Amino acid sequence: MEQSQVRRRLGSTPQERGSRNEASCPDIFELADGRFAVIGTDMTGDLRGQLPPDAGVASYERIVVISRETLLHAKRDIPDF
Repeated sequence: MEQSQVRRRLGSTPQERGSRNEASCPDIFELADGRFAVIGTDMTGDLRGQLPPDAGVASYERIVVISRETLLHAKRDIPDF
């Protein structure tokens, strides 16, 4: 995978959302190349078998879960197109 740089955070900081330590800090970032990076809980093992038949997870991919609050706070910063 090519290297990219973090351009900006989407939404509020974890501390602004109530995180009091570094152990629970889901986050969403826009990368300089237009992709998005997500910090969340790796739930690949739990959710892989529940995906619809037309979805898959490559060996280099993970299913990452973030809180609803994290995504809703980021919504204002996600472009429509």
